[in-house]
Amino acid sequence: MDLSTFPPIAVVLGGLQSLVTTLGVLVEPVAGASAAALGVVLFTLLVRLVLVPVGVSQVRAEIARRRLAPAIADLTRRITDPEARSKALMALYASEKVSPLAGCLPTLAQAPVLTAVYSLFAHAEIAGHANTLLTHTLGGAALGANLVVTLGTGFAAVWPYLVLLVLLAIVVELSRRATLRFTGPATVATAGPGQETLPGTAAVLRWLPFVSVLFAAFAPLAAALYLVTSAAWTLGERAVLRRVLAR
Repeated sequence: MDLSTFPPIAVVLGGLQSLVTTLGVLVEPVAGASAAALGVVLFTLLVRLVLVPVGVSQVRAEIARRRLAPAIADLTRRITDPEARSKALMALYASEKVSPLAGCLPTLAQAPVLTAVYSLFAHAEIAGHANTLLTHTLGGAALGANLVVTLGTGFAAVWPYLVLLVLLAIVVELSRRATLRFTGPATVATAGPGQETLPGTAAVLRWLPFVSVLFAAFAPLAAALYLVTSAAWTLGERAVLRRVLAR
């Protein structure tokens, strides 16, 4: 069963299609053939603007974890039993009114939106009507196609995907380094209550942020564009909020 045809979901997708289309029409005089792609960018910026309070919550949680890092390290050193350590860490977080899950909020909040953007450019019909967004392109590449599908069609249709993937990888790496500078490796390692230091954990944490790059390679070009725009917003937003809230 195609969930996009389920009435409530179809209504949501239809509304999003109208919004992205309207944004594209507004910028068409300056964007030309890339108007729909720019509409996706503007839509992403609107979503991130709405989620600014969530970003504030995340940065405040980072600051709190950095402040609690010495106490967390002390608990980890003194308590060897994993269950007792987890309870002690949870008690510490509760006493300081810090949520260890606050750092996940932006990702969780954006997941439905990213899913909607993915669906918006993955179906030929939306709410019973032809999906006109699939007729639009960016640099000659269809917004509804993905890199894997277009690999054999020549460089002219592939280069927009490659540029977006490179940009996303750069932004993800810059965000990772900025987080390490702000919170410190020790704080990152103890971000979760009861988290054990296992062999290979550092390598997993090192490469985990790049999962989004892998996803973008298999997602429609519009979804990759959303990811790049959102990641760039996150990098700038955190830089500003960390400077302001850390005071």
